[in-house]
Amino acid sequence: MFWGAKKIRVNIDEGKIENFLNRSVENIYPSREFLEAELKKGKQLSIYLGIDPTGPTLHLGHAIVLKKMQEFQEMGHKVILLIGDFTGMIGDPTDKTSLRQKLTKKRVLDNAKLYKQQASLFLKFSGNNSAEIKYNSEWLSKMNFEDVLELASHMTVEQMLKRDMFEERQKQEKPIYIHEFMYPLMQGYDSVAMDVDGEIGGNDQIFNMLTGRTLMKQMLQKEKFVLTAKLLEDTTGIKMGKTQGNMITFADSENDMFGKVMSWTDGMILAGFELATSVSIGEIENIKTELEGGANPKDIKMRLAREIVTIYHGEQKAKSAENDFNNTFRDGGVSADADEVSVSAGTMLFEAVLQVEGLVKSKSDLRRLIDAGAVAVVDGNVINDINFGINKDVTLKIGKRRFLKIKVK
Repeated sequence: MFWGAKKIRVNIDEGKIENFLNRSVENIYPSREFLEAELKKGKQLSIYLGIDPTGPTLHLGHAIVLKKMQEFQEMGHKVILLIGDFTGMIGDPTDKTSLRQKLTKKRVLDNAKLYKQQASLFLKFSGNNSAEIKYNSEWLSKMNFEDVLELASHMTVEQMLKRDMFEERQKQEKPIYIHEFMYPLMQGYDSVAMDVDGEIGGNDQIFNMLTGRTLMKQMLQKEKFVLTAKLLEDTTGIKMGKTQGNMITFADSENDMFGKVMSWTDGMILAGFELATSVSIGEIENIKTELEGGANPKDIKMRLAREIVTIYHGEQKAKSAENDFNNTFRDGGVSADADEVSVSAGTMLFEAVLQVEGLVKSKSDLRRLIDAGAVAVVDGNVINDINFGINKDVTLKIGKRRFLKIKVK
């Protein structure tokens, strides 16, 4: 054990350092050896995670990097959660094949309201060595045009055009806007403004984070480390996130969360344990051996769902969600938290369904489900008419995991 300059006890336990450098990690810049040497010096380091508030809740992708931040904080190092309230208004072009919609300042701040509370599942925001929250409008909104030109002089057009999404847009003859070129510079300048030792983010953020590394070298003559975390992806390589609409959010109910995990393909099981749980690497190796030995993937996935739900809702609710899942999908029952509406006799199906916000996206979405044979009366017939009249109490199954109890007044 050593004492850092700020009188914070820094842990240089080799096991903890080894776990931090390996679990859920995709790449480390400038090298793994560089960061390992820094961690073993016993000096308190500072690291930050930047999140643009483009949605009102954090999701499982954020949890991967928040867990790494938790490990870093528990070793005695300084962690900063940076809310991109300025960059969030512009929008990160990463992985976007078209211009991202701009958000208002109010929308961005409204989106971020729950972030600290949700992040506190992993980070400690009080007491000794508490995590900090910063907002990048603090420095970015104060820059004048001369400052912006000076910042822009640190990168070339050629460097920007090497980004995958810009190359793809050029091939498709889609426009690239100048302000999108500025985004990596603004995110990179966050590192300079806070004068940190390192940054952590998803592997899809490599370009933005390495831009910050370049700016740190040029403007502060400082070597900043960058740790990129693995992404939670489905078997087609599509990351789980807001854009794809397949994310598990911190705000999901225990039943929704459990059901979503159970909908993952078997190929996601091991990655799910590594990235989304605290199950040890040794135990994950045992699970891998069980799967290779012929264990039922569904049983292993049930454990994965329990582990994940426990983190966000506690052990008791995780068990309740498992029971509800079994009742609903194994035993043919109806979910205990099924939505319920009251209607007058003769109300048409679509009118009843659309009363429940979020049950389906729209009338056309309901029609698509009906055409696919995915709407049926529980223990009854498939419904093939969106104008089906409701004349008695009925429970509907909509898609794989949604239920609606309709009561006739």
